[in-house]
Amino acid sequence: MSKRSLLRRKLKLRERGAALIMVLGSLTILSVMLAETQDEMSTEFASALSDRDALKAEYAAKSAINLSRLLIAAEPTVREAASLLLGALGGGKVPQIPIWEFGPQILGAFNDEAGAAEFRALTNTDISGGDSLGFDGAGFLVQIVDEDSKIALNNAGRSTFGAQNVARQLMGLMGGPQFDPLFDRRNEAGEYASRLDICSAIIDWVDANQDTENCEANAMNTVTGAEDSHYRNLPDPYQRKNAAFDSLEELRLVRGVGDDFWATFVEPDPANPADRPVSVWSQGRININTASPLTLLSYICAWAVDNTPLCNDATGEKQLGFLTALSLAKSMMAGIPVFRSPKQLREALKGQGTFGLMFTQLAGIEPIEFKLDSAFDGGLALESKMFSIYAEGHVLSGKRETHVRIHAVVDFRKAPSVQDLVNQVTAGAEGSNAPSGGANDSSNTSQDEPVGIQGALVPSTAGRVVYYRVN
Repeated sequence: MSKRSLLRRKLKLRERGAALIMVLGSLTILSVMLAETQDEMSTEFASALSDRDALKAEYAAKSAINLSRLLIAAEPTVREAASLLLGALGGGKVPQIPIWEFGPQILGAFNDEAGAAEFRALTNTDISGGDSLGFDGAGFLVQIVDEDSKIALNNAGRSTFGAQNVARQLMGLMGGPQFDPLFDRRNEAGEYASRLDICSAIIDWVDANQDTENCEANAMNTVTGAEDSHYRNLPDPYQRKNAAFDSLEELRLVRGVGDDFWATFVEPDPANPADRPVSVWSQGRININTASPLTLLSYICAWAVDNTPLCNDATGEKQLGFLTALSLAKSMMAGIPVFRSPKQLREALKGQGTFGLMFTQLAGIEPIEFKLDSAFDGGLALESKMFSIYAEGHVLSGKRETHVRIHAVVDFRKAPSVQDLVNQVTAGAEGSNAPSGGANDSSNTSQDEPVGIQGALVPSTAGRVVYYRVN
């Protein structure tokens, strides 16, 4: 055999199995590509499902917001229907009924199975045969909070009297001896901040002038730039706003408002915003029938004469008795407004009337005298117009649970009632039946209806949204 044949044979032996190696290599590459493609597709599919569930949860929360606005708008109609019964119980004009406190139960008919069970427990009504009720695979949690039941911090920037009134209420809120340890130590920033310092800083943040507010009773403001110097010396310096708070979180920018202060006086229970004693959205006057016992106690101590035992309770026993008695009175009324006027509350605190006996005998509270009765009554109200709606939509898909939270603040100050809307529609229907005068008939006002931005500013029965946040 020639050398050339031997060489050719050796080359063939070397190339044996090359095709198998190429096939195995190709299969390996294709397997890696397939695994990567499958992983990408799984991720994109999971992302699409997550986006779908998030959108569904968001619309469930939006539905809760809109249903809550409808519930609040229906309160005057409910009040009118219940006026005969409630008028006979308490006499006089029936005040606003806080039906929003029963919002989760009333709106349960439009919720998931758990919400429907709450509605049945409240009304003893079977809604299983209802049409277009509830959610399929989704639901919501909702809480409606009356902002006019809280101390209005932004009221400090509306007038000098408003600033003084807010100062009194803040000092009433922080003035209890039980809070002394909070102000006797350094805060999170390593500074000492007294009650007067924090009260002044909050008001100075809101008011438009350059004077430093003095929260001491009967004290005059002093012209100084001390507050600005504090903010300028921070690692990330800024200036005080000299304008109203836009959100509650903005309060954290104010000197002295740290985590301890926040957890004590701003948001004692983050899971229950109804217990929050302060607000940046309220009108200024506190609704006595919906205010928390702590907020009412703060207001009472703001106007009580000096050395009132209830407001200078070192042990906290008297204040606990007052809070318990007021909570008991509200629970006994089962949603019916407790007080028909600020005067009735003032007389009860002086030991007069049925509730006066409850405070003095049951709670052991000495009758309270006020610096000025008319000023005490003037800061209180019986009707609320500003509401926070906290809605959380949830979707359960397999083992994955998706939540979307929305916080909306709705202003009902200029909102027409449902009856006004009915009267307007009725009047329009009657006008449409009138004889037509031709194409130029002036009775056709559809072209005069505002559109665009002007249309959005027209008062709505469901109120006007002034704050909206999605988490």
